[in-house]
Amino acid sequence: MNKISSTWRRTTLAAVTLGVASVMFAGCTMNGPSAKATPAEKRQELTSATNATLSRLYEASPQSKQLVERARGVLVFPSVLSASFIVGGQSGSGVLRVNGQDTGYYSITGGSIGFQAGAQSKAMVLLFMTDDALAKFRASSGWTIGADATVAVASVGANGSIDSNTAQQPIVGFVMNNGGLMAGVSVDGNKISPLVL
Repeated sequence: MNKISSTWRRTTLAAVTLGVASVMFAGCTMNGPSAKATPAEKRQELTSATNATLSRLYEASPQSKQLVERARGVLVFPSVLSASFIVGGQSGSGVLRVNGQDTGYYSITGGSIGFQAGAQSKAMVLLFMTDDALAKFRASSGWTIGADATVAVASVGANGSIDSNTAQQPIVGFVMNNGGLMAGVSVDGNKISPLVL
């Protein structure tokens, strides 16, 4: 009797957990302002949000502007929505800029497992510092951070300066939330795929 009861409780808990995570995640991703926007409106919205994200990055770390100007390509995800209740996931849309021009649109997805609950939004900026790194990214039909390439998440000091070792890596990443730049964040496991808009 105890074995049946214990199994039933575990199964019910797993189903409820998955259901709550699914509802939270769906609510975060489907109720946004762009849910019913045309492709042109979505592109314009992404362009505006990208400009605002880069401005926030420059305020948080003035030195980042020099890195962006040197980068061969800049991939910006202005809003990566995460939702979790033990099992979680995240998704967002972004734009790739080469020579200051929007050249392609991408989606990012990822998952996580751990004792966590809630929903949050963060911005992610990836800088392709070499022609080779950018070419490999653009040639892929799906690119997973950590498996297809390593992203060095920038370590930013109290004065906004970027660690010199990080700044010399082929791909440099920044992650921001409402409080500013996030330190010690791992972006490994996120999959980036081309998006038709």
